[in-house]
Amino acid sequence: MKSCILFSIIALTISFNISRGQPAHSKGATVTSQNTSASQREIAVLQTSMGTFRIELYRKDAPKTVENFVKLAEKKYFDGMRVHRVVKGFVIQTGDPNSRDPAKAGLWGTGGESIYGGEFEDELDPRTPSAKEGYKRGVVAMANRGPNTNTSQFFVCLRDVNLPLQYSIFGKVVKGWDVVEKIGQVEIVGPNDTRPKKDIMLKKVTIKREKASSK
Repeated sequence: MKSCILFSIIALTISFNISRGQPAHSKGATVTSQNTSASQREIAVLQTSMGTFRIELYRKDAPKTVENFVKLAEKKYFDGMRVHRVVKGFVIQTGDPNSRDPAKAGLWGTGGESIYGGEFEDELDPRTPSAKEGYKRGVVAMANRGPNTNTSQFFVCLRDVNLPLQYSIFGKVVKGWDVVEKIGQVEIVGPNDTRPKKDIMLKKVTIKREKASSK
């Protein structure tokens, strides 16, 4: 079974080297959000073994992807999973049910399910605000192993990265960036194995609906 990846690690590294500039955000700062509705926004709260961070979900830009994520979270699907991939200075990745089981470490990155009964299609409209922004620091997008192979795995960009529009963007970290950065700096197994040496657990993922700011 093929691993659910963004590219090969080599290709990822090449892409990152193209856009290596540091974003103008301080550690721990709230990342500016976009694509909120006029009255309400959906927030995913990810409680991890290293702290909590919050993701604003972009339902308008990626309705099917957000619906999949929300329904899985409401079923507690993500609870007990691990962050199974850390590419320093690039992304962190989770959402594989295999990662609950240490005995299946060799399969981490190959699993996933959706609410649609299988893989579902990409949402890659270049006209949307999120697509125009691209894969910036804090952006959350679906991991896949090719076009239209989305299930439950997703990644968070640790820096502005120069990736082609091939991964459905469905949210952005808006609080708890210091936690994401800590996860992104953990020691990994080895140069060809991006699993963290120390388990990073997704304890709980919950969905909250909040009144949008008037600012």
